[in-house]
Amino acid sequence: MEIYVTLIQLLDSTLRLSAPLLFACLAGLYSERAGIVDIGLEGKMLAGAFAAGTVAAISGSAIAGLGAALLVAMLLSLVHGFASITHRGNQIVSGLAINFIAAGTTIILGQAWFGQGGRTPSLPNSARFTAIDFPGAEAVKDVPVIGYLYAELISGHSILVYLAFLMVPLTWWVLYRTRFGLRLRAVGENPAAVDTAGISVPWLRYRAVMICGLLCGLAGAYLATAQGAGFVKDMTAGKGYIALAALIFAKWRPVQAMFACLLFGFLDASAIRLQGQSLPLIGDVPVQFMQALPYILTVILLAGFIGKAIPPKAGGIPYVKER
Repeated sequence: MEIYVTLIQLLDSTLRLSAPLLFACLAGLYSERAGIVDIGLEGKMLAGAFAAGTVAAISGSAIAGLGAALLVAMLLSLVHGFASITHRGNQIVSGLAINFIAAGTTIILGQAWFGQGGRTPSLPNSARFTAIDFPGAEAVKDVPVIGYLYAELISGHSILVYLAFLMVPLTWWVLYRTRFGLRLRAVGENPAAVDTAGISVPWLRYRAVMICGLLCGLAGAYLATAQGAGFVKDMTAGKGYIALAALIFAKWRPVQAMFACLLFGFLDASAIRLQGQSLPLIGDVPVQFMQALPYILTVILLAGFIGKAIPPKAGGIPYVKER
């Protein structure tokens, strides 16, 4: 029973740690399916987290913080779209610029406004998205196997965790069962054919990057107002890049993306739980190794799968309308 409890607790942590990765991974999926490579996921998440932490600390409202995160991440996405769609600039350079701007600006503004080394003030529970307990969760907690599973793994997460996993079937439905999704996938493969059909390629791509911004804003808000209690300097810690690795590993498909993010989340949760533990035949596991484990897997997956995964054909290529 002790092993079962430990496993459920590990899976519970996995869900919580996977949520921001899943938001960012789906954000990249929309953008790249439309042919816009976006490595600025990290910067938009970070800016969104800072906006959410700042506004939630000032207003005392998690909803206001979420709205600020969505707005800031959306604006950065529009900047990326303006550079890469309207002006047909290099998409990699534009994404990197967003990452650098967000990393520097959040620290400068955080220090200027709050004087806490780039942090925002700690948020009370009233200004955070706290855990939601499902009906009867506490009553059935002591029921063997099923009760503990319901009370600990299914119940007890913030609304943003449930929203992250709800976005997976929603994204699948949008991409594969709607006219917008069909056009979105087509513009990432053959924008000239879409243009010939009388559909605006720039407008489709702008809508994709706007959806990308909204999802990155959700990821940032989750980090600052649900998983954490305020913004901390560089709190994304490379999650945007891990989300990109998960997207490539999943071959730009939403359901596979969910499982890839769960894998990274499981490794992250395992790293936290195994720090300082002694393992059979291995002994004490160095803390630094466990902390680096998700990033090591990122490198391995990119090295092993980036050649096998076939991205959208028009990805990263600015579209120039033929006259």
